[in-house]
Amino acid sequence: MCDTIVATSGVTADGTVLFGKNSDREPNEAHHVISIPAEDHSPGSHVSCTYIDIPQIGHTNALLLAKPFWIWGAEMGANEHGVTIGNEAVFTKEPYEKGRSLTGMDLLRLALERAATASDALDAITGLMAEYGQGGNCGFRHKLFYHNSFLIADPHEAWVLETAGRHWAAKKVSGVYAISNGITIGNDWDLASPELVDHAIQKGWCKNPSDFHFARCYSDFIYTGFSCCKERRARTTELLGARTGRLTSSDFMSILRDHGYRDSGTRLPDKGITGSTICMHAGFGPVRGSQTTGSMVSHLRTDRATHFVTGTAAPCTGIFKPVWIDAGMPDTDPTPSGTYDATTLYWRHELLHRRMLRDFSTSLETCSPERDALERKFFSEALDFADHTDSERRDFSARCFAEADRVEKEWLEKISSTGKRRRTPCFLYRIAWHGFNKTAEMPDS
Repeated sequence: MCDTIVATSGVTADGTVLFGKNSDREPNEAHHVISIPAEDHSPGSHVSCTYIDIPQIGHTNALLLAKPFWIWGAEMGANEHGVTIGNEAVFTKEPYEKGRSLTGMDLLRLALERAATASDALDAITGLMAEYGQGGNCGFRHKLFYHNSFLIADPHEAWVLETAGRHWAAKKVSGVYAISNGITIGNDWDLASPELVDHAIQKGWCKNPSDFHFARCYSDFIYTGFSCCKERRARTTELLGARTGRLTSSDFMSILRDHGYRDSGTRLPDKGITGSTICMHAGFGPVRGSQTTGSMVSHLRTDRATHFVTGTAAPCTGIFKPVWIDAGMPDTDPTPSGTYDATTLYWRHELLHRRMLRDFSTSLETCSPERDALERKFFSEALDFADHTDSERRDFSARCFAEADRVEKEWLEKISSTGKRRRTPCFLYRIAWHGFNKTAEMPDS
């Protein structure tokens, strides 16, 4: 379960397109941020995606990808042209292709490799989907099949693309837009697959074209409902609307950290076995098996985009750090796996995150002032550094990652040493996290 947001130039504080996304995956499904240089490819070569090989193109763009460690594709990413994409799982009535196919994350990466604009990326995804379909298991330890929606932005425009099997509709965004784990387009779109409406009529999902509504006709009611996508999308839309005309990258970071739930105020991670918030923490039961494992906010300036990534779970407990594609990703240690490894960024932070969950409110109050101050410093200096040389920006990015790592180690020491060990009051929540920790071979957390 994920949330992706965008704001076009007319509603942001500095006239820059803004993009943000939380990647929600299984708690032990380590998140990894990588940069990939542009590359030329020999005629007749192929690219090996998660499950299938397809013909490669002659030249692929330089990329920044934020991804589950084991999948070729990515949940979110950007390319050297400022094209930035996030995908969402959506659950539909169309059959899932459970064999070897392109995953939604593969489609995202392939589009970034091949596109120079958001419109190009939309064409790349729909073209690849028409040729190869979409499917394959996208779950880490637990099999999960779904279709995909995408928010696609570049420094000039943004599109929402929503799919059901090989059927799709797309709409150009003006202002703010949010997607979650449900189809949002109804009977108003700018582009669509040829058989979108006729197929629904043939299936008996609507009576005629005037009765057609993409979300109502194609959505699977049960899975869409349990994802709580309507509540989360309502919350992201509310928060975006409150700052429309003044939106900044800092606002996007704040939205991705939000724990508001329906009309009941802030929801603590240990409450409930259903429901979810924008910043998601796993809990007990099959519908709370995911947490936010990585987050990204992009400031898509026309001459050079600046991206801010956590590289870690739980943006409320993590720190956004700046990255530029042409400067390259700082060394964040080895690629993580599904078990604890203190040499990796994801798992070092995860030890902090899981200790904070014991007494979440108190721990967050302890750390958040320093987190916010550090991010304000990073953000202000990063926008100044955007005009520096690639080596200067790479060094600055590396310093930000190192400083964030140092601060998080201090938080861990502070939280671990204050008072006696506290146990969360919810028994089922403790059971869930005991299982997650045991499977990941975590130290005592």
